Order: sequence, then structure tokens, then C-alpha cells
Amino acid sequence: MTTPFPFTAVVGQDDLRLALLLNAVSPAVGGVLVRGEKGTAKSTAVRALSALMPEVDVVSECRFSCDPGSPDPGCPDGPHEPGGFASRPARMVELPVGASEDRLVGALDIERALSEGVKAFEPGLLADAHRGILYVDEVNLLHDHLVDLLLDAAAMGASYVEREGVSVRHAARFLLVGTMNPEEGELRPQLLDRFGLTVEVAASREPEQRVEVVRRRLAYDDDPAGFAARWAEEEADVRARIVAAKKLLPSVRLGDDALRQIAATCAAFEVDGMRADIVMARTATALAAWAGRTDVLAEDVRQAALLALPHRRRRNPFDAPGLDEDKLDETLEEFSGDDDPDPDLDPDPDSGPDGPGGGGGQPAPEDGPQGGDQEARPEGEQDGQPQPQPQPSGAGEQSAARASEPFRTKVLSVPGLGEGAAGRRSRARTEHGRTTGARRPKGSLTKLHLAATVQAAAPHQRARGRSGPGLVVRRDDLRQATREGREGNLVLFVVDASGSMAARQRMSAVKGAVLSLLLDAYQRRDKVGLVTFRGSGADVALPPTSSVDAAAARLESLPTGGRTPLSAGLLRAHDVLRVERLRDPARRPLVVVVTDGRATGGPEPVALAGRAARLFAAEGVASVVVDCESGPVRLGLAGQLAGELGGTAVTLDELRADSIAGLVKDVQGTSRRAA
Repeated sequence: MTTPFPFTAVVGQDDLRLALLLNAVSPAVGGVLVRGEKGTAKSTAVRALSALMPEVDVVSECRFSCDPGSPDPGCPDGPHEPGGFASRPARMVELPVGASEDRLVGALDIERALSEGVKAFEPGLLADAHRGILYVDEVNLLHDHLVDLLLDAAAMGASYVEREGVSVRHAARFLLVGTMNPEEGELRPQLLDRFGLTVEVAASREPEQRVEVVRRRLAYDDDPAGFAARWAEEEADVRARIVAAKKLLPSVRLGDDALRQIAATCAAFEVDGMRADIVMARTATALAAWAGRTDVLAEDVRQAALLALPHRRRRNPFDAPGLDEDKLDETLEEFSGDDDPDPDLDPDPDSGPDGPGGGGGQPAPEDGPQGGDQEARPEGEQDGQPQPQPQPSGAGEQSAARASEPFRTKVLSVPGLGEGAAGRRSRARTEHGRTTGARRPKGSLTKLHLAATVQAAAPHQRARGRSGPGLVVRRDDLRQATREGREGNLVLFVVDASGSMAARQRMSAVKGAVLSLLLDAYQRRDKVGLVTFRGSGADVALPPTSSVDAAAARLESLPTGGRTPLSAGLLRAHDVLRVERLRDPARRPLVVVVTDGRATGGPEPVALAGRAARLFAAEGVASVVVDCESGPVRLGLAGQLAGELGGTAVTLDELRADSIAGLVKDVQGTSRRAA
């Protein structure tokens, strides 16, 4: 067995270590979500925590780790007789991103259930993690239905497995820890809220600290056991402190003054629901116990807010998590009671209950919907300024225009029936959705089609010697239900940033439309990519990714000006799709070209653009052209481009969901029917 890196040997990351320790003291806090860039010891710290967890007493031979002092009355391995227990270390169970639903919650033997009426149950990872740690690396890449099951079990303390009316329940109480790199996509706000605490981690920029990180890592790699032995005393001290804090926790008093501060803080930061108040109360209580106190102080409430509120303040995926600490201090001071032993709050993180670095403050959010004012508007800009004409390559470049307010867009979907990753955009064969038929299972059975199974077994009952009421079912009789749901697609934006698009109000509206489509892509669980073209060529501003906020940031800083190399933009987009098809062949693309349809620069630019567009049509790629042409005289070039692509064209106004125009359901079939 590999020797884990010692928890106390992790350099820095005080907020991360404190959040993990608080959950070890009080699992009711609700787990930790660790957000940060790659290579910041997220996984190392989580795996190291398991060595500090106290041993647990379990009923012997129980696969569900029942507590011998209070065994689960509904345990599938029960009922348990008194006595017969063993002690073992608390487990840390890792949930792989590609795990199946049966691997997570367990599986029922449907054949025995139908033929013998026996609930033969094979426990899953939730059962293994009971009374231990369940760790999900890259939780933002986990399929949504698995995250839902995971968080439901964490909230209820139990896991339910149901297959066609056959149900098994077992206890599942564990410390849930998830790690994620925000560059690879965000969790839905509803799922973010289910994690008790969140911590932002980043690599230190201090050379001395980075040197120490490398020194310790190299020493560990050379001799893991010897390195761990050198930290054994510190590890034993922290382990003893966890045990002492757990014993003290029931005696900690959460006074009315602290409760008022918690409620006022949650109200001041306009968090949704009441879960934040409850998590803050539990966290503040755990902080007091960790500090060896029986009273919750204002400093505990402050630290609890810094850990429990930042991720609950996001209103859309483009908002940066964070908390205004000045506002927090003002709120706590306003609602501090006269009997508070520490009315003067010290924002210095060194004053936290975990010693130096225990404060764990989060940076205050910057202004603007994209997490900061990223542009400098040119002086003297006025409304009604004449629209600039297309200019030679490299001339007349303008600074980035700010996007207008996003709006709810119409539904753009890919025609046909796909088999891509689960999402919410286009029709697809999925594991979840409405049942449309049955087939023989390929591999293990996951979704039984009961009627089809009975129909397959019924003609053979006499030949199989059936004598009683039970149905004699064989493996060949089982039928897998085929289901239809929704998939996520690759939405590739091809944005015209040339001089013909450079009028300030016009480009602002264009960016607002693309931002609205990005929000829609986030809600429908798509991957997104961004190709821009201007001047003499095209650039991949963002390769396909699940991080729509990264796409929004690139869009916000997009400059405009120069000629319109439309063919270059389309060819670059075609190359992006070709490469992505090799990486993820099941994910179907949707190309969204945002342009007025003009093509300038080089010999025969219009003909070249037409030939490039016909490449998409020949491969059956679903496409839509967002027509940005404005003014009383329209050339209709975007509509012609849509025809060459084999897709359809919509204006900026028609893109709005509340437009009087009809709903865009099939972006490829509409134009073909019109033709």
C-alpha cells in the first residue's frame, strides 16, 4: 500500500487544510469543494486527510460498515446480533469520473429478483464510503445524474437503489470532498450550493515557498516511508486534536448573538434559501471546537462566512466567486451583541483559530458582469457616430466593445438522434429519459425493460419446467430499456470581428447575442469553442472546452477592425471540428456563424467563402448564421451564406426567445425545407 503524503507536510494552502479539518470534526458541515488550477496539491491534501481520520468500529462481516453501537435497522446485511465488531481505519473511496450509476449506488441482481424474489444486492462506492471519505476528483466533469445521486445521498445520509419496483436502502454518511479546475467548466449553481464549504487554491508566487514545496516533494518521492516518519509526531498531534474537537463539539454553545450575525450576513449578501445559514452555523460551531472553546465568537462567524458563502453568491456562470470582506466586517459589527467578548473584528488572517494563514479570505469580486472592467473605452465616443467602412488589414483596429445585456435565446438544436454525452440540447439515446423500446443488453444490464423481459420469458415456461407461481427467467430473456433524452453538443462560435462589424453599438449587440448563446450553452451542458476572423486571417480564440466563462472572457476582450476574411474563418472552424471529431466522435457539433455575410480581402473572397461553406454542408454539420446586418438597406448576404452551409439564418432580433418569430428547432432542416 502506498504511503500517503503527510497532511501536515503540505506547504501553505491554509484555507484548504482548515476546511478539510472542520469537516473531519463535524461531517454535518456538508463537505468541501476545492477549486483551483492544476498542480496546487488539491488531491494530495485530500488523500492525506484519510490518514488523520480516527478509526471506526464496524459490525463484523457487514458490507455496509454498520456502527455496532447503533446498527442500521434497515441494513441489507442485517439484522445484526449484539457483539462481534472490529476496528479499522476510516476509508477514503475515490469516485472515477467515468463511473457508472451501478458502480456508484450498487446493483441489484434482476434475474434473481424476478425468478426467486431475492434482493441480491452488490454494494457500490456509496456503501464503501459510509463513515469515511468520498473523494471526487474533477467533480465538474462528472455526469449530472451521478452528481445528483451523490449529493442526494450526502444530504439524506442514505442511498436508495430501485430497479422496476425492487428497492434496497442502506446508510451512506460520509465526508464529501470534490476538486475541480474551473478552466474545465463549472458546476451548476444548484450543485454548488449542496457543498458545505468551498476553497479557492492557487500556487504560491513566493519563491521561498515554492522552493520548499519542491524540496518536500522530492524528499517524499525518494523515500515515502522515511519522509512520513519524519512527520509522524505532527500527524499524531493533529489526529489527537481532531478527536478532542469531536468530543467537545456537542458542548459548544451557539448563542443568539452569533445566530443573528449569521442570519444578517446571509441576508446582506443575498444568498438564496436557508442552506447557507445552516452551514454557517455548523461551521462556526466546528471552528469553536477546533479552537478548544465552548462558545462561538464573532471571529468564528467571520471565518465561517469566508468558507461557506463565496460560491453561493454566483448568479450566473460568468460571476467570479468571492466575498467583500469590508462589507462582511461592517455587517458583523452592526449585529454584534454587547456581550460579545471580541467586538473589534480583526480582518488579519493571522488571527484565525487555526493560527497563521487560517483566515482564508477570498478576494472581493471585481466590477462588471465578467468579473472585471476589461476594456478602456476611447475618449470622445458619442452616440450616432458614423459607422466605419471596411479598412485595409491591420488598419483602424478598435478597442473591445462591452457586451450588451444577455437575453434568453431560442432553442438551437442538431437534427436527428445522437449518442453523445448527456446534456439538454439535442435528442439522443441516453441512459436516462423516456423509454422508447427494448434490446438485448450489451454487457451488464442497467435499465430493465420489465414488459419485454416477461414477454421474452413467457413462451418458455413449460419447457423450463415451471411448477409454481414464480417466473423462470434466464439471462437470455433479460431486455435492456432503450431511452431517449437529450445530449450536449459542441457549439462552435465563428465570430466576424472585422471592420464592417466595428460600429460600437453594433458590436455591443453582437457580443450580447453571443454571450446569451453562451449562457444557453452552459445551461444545456455543451462544450463551446470560439473562432474569430478579421484582417488577414482567423484565430482559434478558444479551443473546445466545457468552460463557458473562459469563452465569455475571450469574447469580452475581442478587438475589431480590418478586412473580412470569411473563408479563413470557416476553414479554421472546419479544422477545429476535424480535430475535435477525433477526440470526441460521439459529440455532434453545432456551428454558429455570427456575421453580416460580407467577404473582403484577397482574390474572389465571395467565391472562396462559398466553397468553404459547402464543406460543412457536404459533411452534414448543423449550422446557423446569426445575421448582424443592420440599416434600412440589407444585402441578404448572411442568408446566402446560410444556404451554402446547408443551415438557416436568424437576425439578432429573431434570436430572442420572446420574439414573434417562430421557434428555431432544427437549424439544419429549416433551410432545406424552405429550399
